[in-house]
Amino acid sequence: MTHRLPRRRDLLSLLPALGLAPLAAQAQTWPERPVKLLVGFPPGTGPDVVTRLVGAKLGELLKQQVVIDNRAGAGGQIAAQAVAKSPADGYSLLIGEVGSISIAPPAFSKLPYDPAKELVGVSELVRSDFVLVVPVNAPYASFADFLKFAKANGTGGKRVNLATFGAGTPGHFGAEMLADAGGFAVEPVHYRATGDAVTAIVAGEVAASFVSTALGAAQIKGGKMRALATTSSARSPVLPDVPTFAELGLPKIDFSAWFALFAPHGTPAAVLDQLNRQAVAALQDPATKAKLQEAGFRVLGTSRAETEQMLRSEAPRWAALVKASGFKGD
Repeated sequence: MTHRLPRRRDLLSLLPALGLAPLAAQAQTWPERPVKLLVGFPPGTGPDVVTRLVGAKLGELLKQQVVIDNRAGAGGQIAAQAVAKSPADGYSLLIGEVGSISIAPPAFSKLPYDPAKELVGVSELVRSDFVLVVPVNAPYASFADFLKFAKANGTGGKRVNLATFGAGTPGHFGAEMLADAGGFAVEPVHYRATGDAVTAIVAGEVAASFVSTALGAAQIKGGKMRALATTSSARSPVLPDVPTFAELGLPKIDFSAWFALFAPHGTPAAVLDQLNRQAVAALQDPATKAKLQEAGFRVLGTSRAETEQMLRSEAPRWAALVKASGFKGD
C-alpha cells in the first residue's frame, strides 16, 4: 500500500491552523500568572477607584492576582499606549476612558497609539456623569444666576474662566459646549493635576468647572463646592436635589465619562470572552456594585459586542466636538 505525499497546497492550508494552535492552548490555560491592570490616573482619583474595586473582585474570580499599575499622565494616554504596545496574551489590560480612547485621536495628530487598531474593548464597566460646580462663595446660587453672570462677563471680548482637568478632557469640551449653548465666551483653564483643579474651584480662582459626579459628590456634600446642574438624563441618586441640564432647557449639554476594560488587539477570543464574563460578574457582586454606586458611578457591564458598538458611536461624536471647538493638542 502506497501513501501519497501531501501536495504543497495541502501543506500550506494547514499552516494557519498550526499557527493558531499555541494561541488556542494559551487561551485554555489563561491566566497562569498575575495579570497587570493599568490605569492612566493617580491613586485616589475616579478611574483609580474603579480599577481597584473591579480589579480586586476580578482577581478573586480569575483565581489569579490582578496587579494595579498606575501609569498617570497625559490624560490617560501613557497607560493606553503601554497596553496598546503590549503582547496580546491577556496579561496586560487597561481601564480606558473616553479621553484617551475617543477624544485623543481627533485631538492629537501625533498620538503614539491607535485605539481603534491596537486595542479591543472587553466591557464598558461604569459611567460617571458630570456636574457643573461653582465656588461656595460665588455670587450665583442657581444656574439661572450663573448664566446671567456669564453673559455679563463673557461677552464683548471678555471671557469666563472655567477650570478643566486637562486639555482634551470631557470637562474641557463640556466648557465649550456650555458656552455655546449659553451664548457667552469661555476661557478654559487647564490644570495638570486633579488636586490643583479642585483647589482652584474651592478657592474661588475660577468661575466654575465641570467635575465628574464621582469626584464632585463628596466635595459638594462637604460644603466645599456648590452644584448647579448635571449632564445626566435623569437626576443623580447621589445628588438628587441637583437639576439636569435637560430640565433647565439645555438638553444638548449631554456628556459623560465612561470607563471600559481593554486588551491589546489580537488577544485570543477565548481570553476576551472569559474576561468579559468575569468582569460582568465582578460588577454584579453586591459589595463591589454598592461601593461603585456610592462613589457616584452608574454600573453597566456590557457584552463585547455592545462595548464595540459604543466605541464606534463615541468616536465620530467626539471627533465632531473636537473639530467644532478648533482644539488641537499638538
